[in-house]
Amino acid sequence: MDRDFRIDVGQGLESIDATRWDALAAATPGTTMFQRHAWLAALERSACAVPETGWQALVPCLYDASGELAAACVVYAKGHSMGEYVFDWAWADAHERCGLPYYPKLLLATPFTPVRGARLLGRDAAAREALLHALLDLARRARVSSLHLLFLTDEERACCEAAGLMTRTTVQYHWSQATPPWPDFDAFVGALNHDKRKKLRQERRKVRESGVELRRLRGRAIDAPAWELFMRCYEQTYAEHGSMPYLNLDFFRRLGEAMPEHLLLIVASLHGEDIACSLILLDPALRRAYGRYWGALRHVPLLHFELCYYEPLQFCLEQGFEVFEGGAQGSHKMARGLLPVECSSAHWVAEPRLRAAIAAHLDREGEMMSEQIDELRRHLPLRRDTEAQPRPRREEIM
Repeated sequence: MDRDFRIDVGQGLESIDATRWDALAAATPGTTMFQRHAWLAALERSACAVPETGWQALVPCLYDASGELAAACVVYAKGHSMGEYVFDWAWADAHERCGLPYYPKLLLATPFTPVRGARLLGRDAAAREALLHALLDLARRARVSSLHLLFLTDEERACCEAAGLMTRTTVQYHWSQATPPWPDFDAFVGALNHDKRKKLRQERRKVRESGVELRRLRGRAIDAPAWELFMRCYEQTYAEHGSMPYLNLDFFRRLGEAMPEHLLLIVASLHGEDIACSLILLDPALRRAYGRYWGALRHVPLLHFELCYYEPLQFCLEQGFEVFEGGAQGSHKMARGLLPVECSSAHWVAEPRLRAAIAAHLDREGEMMSEQIDELRRHLPLRRDTEAQPRPRREEIM
C-alpha cells in the first residue's frame, strides 16, 4: 500500500461516521444512491446483510499523514455467492475440486443490487488507487481465495486492469431518453419498430381491459399499510418460485424513513382490491430510475410488464428522468424499449494455477459476449428511420 496512507479496518457501517462517508461518496465520480451510508446501514440494521446471512461487512479506511480520511469502502467477507448477480459458481466448484476452499471470499459490491456505480470512495484518484491496493494487501494477508469488485465505473475498471486484476463483462438492459427528447410515452412508443410497437400497445390494452387500476405512491406517501402490502406481494412472488427474499419489511421501512425521496411504489388494484406492487428507486440528482422489486397476490396476464416496465417508463417521461435501469439480465426487455448496456467487474484469485485457468475462461467468455452483443445489435427495437434516438452514453452498446 502507498506509504502516504495508513489503513484502519472497521467492522460494519457503524464503524464510520455517516457524514464523513457521504462526503467521500460525493467527492467520487460515478456514485449513486446505493453508495449512501443510509442504504448500506439499512441492510445491516435490518439484519439482511450481516454475518449470519453470509455478509460480514469490513470497512477499510485510508487516512493521510495529517489524519484526514482520504478513502473508504465496504468489502464483504462472504460465505456464499448469492445476491451478487455476477456468477462465480463454477469458480467455487473448481476450487473445491482442487481441494482448496473458495469461501470466505472478499466482495466489493452493494448487496443484492446489480447497479453500476463507484465502489472505491476517495477524495481523488490517487486515494482511490491506494485503496484498491490496500484491498489487495488485505486479501493476501487474510489468505482468502479471491477478491471481486462488481458493477464498476470506467475509472475503476481501468484502475483494476492497471493493478493486474482480471476483468469481466456482462450485459444489462436500460432505457434512455432520446435526443431530441421524446415528449411523452406515446412518442416513445412511436419510435419503436412496427412489431414492438404493436405488441406493447396490445399488452397495455389487455391490462386495462382486465379492470386493473394503478396508482403511484411517492416518498412519505408510502405509509405502513402500503409497506405491508408491498411485503406480502414481494414474499408471495418469491414463494411461488420456491425461494426466500433477501430483504425484509424492516429494511424497506428503514428506507422509507431515511431515503423517502428515492422511493416510488406503484400499486395495482382489481375491483377495489390491491393485488400487486412494484418498487422503483429514484436517483433525482442523476435523473435515473431503477426497477428493483415487484410482487403480486393474484395473477393477471401481462401485469408484470405494466408494473415493471411500462408504468415506470411513463413516469420517467413525465418527470424528466433520463435513464431507467431494468435490472439484471433479460433480453426480453429489448421488446419493451430497453437497450443493451455493458457492465464491468474485476477479479483477483490467489491460487496461481486457478487464476490462469479462470483468465483463459474469461478470454473465451469475452469472445462469446462479443458475439452476443453483435447479435443484440441486429435486433434493436427502435425504428431505423426515427428522428429521435437514445442519447449516446459510453456504457451503451450501439
